[in-house]
Formats: sequence, C-alpha cells, structure tokens
Amino acid sequence: MATLGSRLKELREKAGITQRELSEFMAYKTTRSIQRIEADESTIDHTQLIKLADYFNVSADYLLGRSDKER
Repeated sequence: MATLGSRLKELREKAGITQRELSEFMAYKTTRSIQRIEADESTIDHTQLIKLADYFNVSADYLLGRSDKER
C-alpha cells in the first residue's frame, strides 16, 4: 500500500522539483521536513495536505494512499 511519503516523493520527482523547491513552496525552514515526510517519519496537518494536493493536482485520498486514482 502506498504511503503519503512514497506518493509525495513520486509526485515531486515526476514534477521535476527538488526537496528544497517543495520546502520553499510549503514555507518550511529546511528541506529536512520534506525528507522526513517522504521517509514516513513525520506527518502533516490537513491544511498542508490540501496545499500539496492542490499543488500536484491530485486528491487528498491519492496522497494518503487511500486511492490509486489521482483525481
């Protein structure tokens, strides 16, 4: 089953953006936050989830691994 971390990494790499670029978009101070999310060592709140879903144009369920349909 896909996890938030694996989906986020997949989408980020598919979009051709770095962890630093995504960190800046999410207004994180360092890339470590993205690294921890992608490694499933950290979670995000619902506002961050919505922001990522909108950014990658996918559903929150897809990001969370609850669906294999991006939309």
